[in-house]
Amino acid sequence: MNKDQSIATLLEVLHHRIENGIYKDAVHKITLMTTLQTIERMLAGK
Repeated sequence: MNKDQSIATLLEVLHHRIENGIYKDAVHKITLMTTLQTIERMLAGK
């Protein structure tokens, strides 16, 4: 990620990493999932 990428790109990267097991351990996976959910909620206005 860099400052020129969009939120949509971030969401794609997070989905890709979670779906393909690209994380260090279970704690890292949960952190990625929490981040993804938080961003989706913010975009949905909740």
